[in-house]
Amino acid sequence: MDPGGHFARCQRQPDQTLRFSLRRFAGLSFTFVAQLVVSRPRSACARYILTSTSRGSDDVRIKTYIDRLTMSRRAARHAAQALADAIWARGEARLIAATGASQLDFLEALSSTPAVDWSRVEMFHLDEYVGLPFDHPASFRKYLVERLINKTAISRYHLLDGDADVAAVVERVGRAIAARPVDLALVGIGENGHLAFNDPPADFGTDAPYIVVTLDDACRRQQVGEGWFASMTEVPPQAISMSVRQILKSREIICVVPDARKAVAVKACCDGDVSPLAPASILRTHANTTLYLDRDSAGLLDAASRGRLLEDDLS
Repeated sequence: MDPGGHFARCQRQPDQTLRFSLRRFAGLSFTFVAQLVVSRPRSACARYILTSTSRGSDDVRIKTYIDRLTMSRRAARHAAQALADAIWARGEARLIAATGASQLDFLEALSSTPAVDWSRVEMFHLDEYVGLPFDHPASFRKYLVERLINKTAISRYHLLDGDADVAAVVERVGRAIAARPVDLALVGIGENGHLAFNDPPADFGTDAPYIVVTLDDACRRQQVGEGWFASMTEVPPQAISMSVRQILKSREIICVVPDARKAVAVKACCDGDVSPLAPASILRTHANTTLYLDRDSAGLLDAASRGRLLEDDLS
């Protein structure tokens, strides 16, 4: 029975479940999980369970935690399981890794987990400033080497050298990531709603894996506010960014967004229109995305979108 008039989507999952998003039922959005008996996939004895995970608009699963550290630990557990599942299924896992201040606690937890065979992980870099040397404190290459690569001993990784021949870097890393599907993309949302360095209005149309973008003032102010640069004049005006379409090609996306300064962007991306003016809103079109929020970043969402406030990293 479909009391809301229609199911938005029905998709087979690797764990032999079907997930349905039921829209506009008494003004709320829920996630239903149909746990099927594998030997009888069309059986009437399928069991439906209402989960505690809230569905915001469209297809993003939203999970809201009491604080940043709890959120980061739970997101790391999820990411570790996704990587382990990919390795079990395909012998390797292809990973896109995000950077920035909002990812620090999350990457600390993820890099410490014993659940992942990191020797079977191939990592791709999400974005990097053009013209910034590796040893600059804001270098995202430096960030990934120190916070993920060295800690896990990942041996296969593709960093974006923004201080080299940018066209050659874009072509080389783009060719590598396009060779096979990516299993897991780890992303965040900027204060201006950007996804990677795709600032508004973002290019939703390009099929190129990586593009060179011009950073808007809001993005550059965020980098100063986070302490990566002393002033706006020090922030490079351009960056290499993974394209929106390349991110969406990932089998699964985990988006980690803590802090009150992100609340306006989260609200626009979850409750507004899917639009290049709110670049991360495009995640709502992806069939397997989970958005991890803390109480502060979810502060402007209504209760139906935000869901229950979760108090431990097991939820």
